[in-house]
Amino acid sequence: MAQNQKPQGDRSSQDARMDSSAGLRGSSAAAAPLTPAEDRRWATLSHFGALIGCLPSLAVYLVYRDRGPFTAQESKEALNFTLPLTVVMLACYILALLPAIGWIFGILAVLLWVYMTLSGLVAGIQCNKGRPYRYPLNLRLIH
Repeated sequence: MAQNQKPQGDRSSQDARMDSSAGLRGSSAAAAPLTPAEDRRWATLSHFGALIGCLPSLAVYLVYRDRGPFTAQESKEALNFTLPLTVVMLACYILALLPAIGWIFGILAVLLWVYMTLSGLVAGIQCNKGRPYRYPLNLRLIH
């Protein structure tokens, strides 16, 4: 090996400086804050997710709550509204399997789904306009 050559595995501080001067950087641990438009969009989607239950609002709350204040507020409101209704709706679907009175629970589950979906649409429309929305019947389990 020549005197000026170094083995492939060795990296000197000069090589590290060359990497930093080339603009190579690692990612930061904190995610970037949402713009106002993105904040409003994710808050709206958390309410529109009521169509399929509590999972969309839970996902938005867990991922974006630290990135935008409006999203944190509205996804928490949507989660507080959809979580109990989703649990009751799933219980009604299970009870709908009962032979004699199951049809009552089946109808109740569908009515709960319609109520949750329509309420989520109304809330999503208000959030899309930038207005906070409060559901009239909400347990607010998550603070």
